[in-house]
Amino acid sequence: MLTPTFLFAAAGAFLLGIAKSGVKGIAVFIVILFVYAFDAKASTGILLPLLIGGDIFAILYYKKYTHWKYVFTLIPWMFIGVILGTYGGNLLDETTFKTGMASLILLTTLLLFYLERKPLKTVPTHWSFGGSLGILAGFTTMIGNLAGAVTNIYFIAMRLPKNVFIGTSAYIFFIINIFKIPFHIWVWETIDLGSVKISLQFFPFLAFGLFVGVKLVKKINDEGYRKLILILTAIGAIVLFFR
Repeated sequence: MLTPTFLFAAAGAFLLGIAKSGVKGIAVFIVILFVYAFDAKASTGILLPLLIGGDIFAILYYKKYTHWKYVFTLIPWMFIGVILGTYGGNLLDETTFKTGMASLILLTTLLLFYLERKPLKTVPTHWSFGGSLGILAGFTTMIGNLAGAVTNIYFIAMRLPKNVFIGTSAYIFFIINIFKIPFHIWVWETIDLGSVKISLQFFPFLAFGLFVGVKLVKKINDEGYRKLILILTAIGAIVLFFR
């Protein structure tokens, strides 16, 4: 039977496939759909195996575009952010957790709006820029799998070409999502055999999204698409506040 829970999660898995194939900026919709299906904290554990599946596809498809300099810049700081998010998030009740996710979505969306309107005139080189964004990305990826919006800020500031952006972020998220697994199993207890069985139901929708996304990424109108996604992202965060 096609329940609302199944339909929300299937749509989220399909969008995840599109996102992992290179169509950036729709992570918030994936998170919101899974939150509607499974509630905020539980959804993070169900979504993680699907994220890793998408990461594996992305690193295989875009691996020749990876710039390891940016991977090594962000990853150590993201590890710190994941640890902070693990123990900070574990202290929050469901309502506070959901509100925090929505707040992070709005904050990162506003930052992206700002960079769209006023791009940085010079590429930031100080370690504190990558460090602060890396910690925030690690924290947000643990709290709600929302690091994409934060890393987008970093890559936009670095002025990376589209394929380099996709290939580099693919490895970053593969590494960080693998790093998160023990925390989900033994600290939050959001991943177990039951949650993995739920995740496996949605891999066919992920695969279909990957197929569609590969086609879309070659045709997408970057500027207009980014602006539309930013607007819809802000709307999605507001909806999440009132869920």
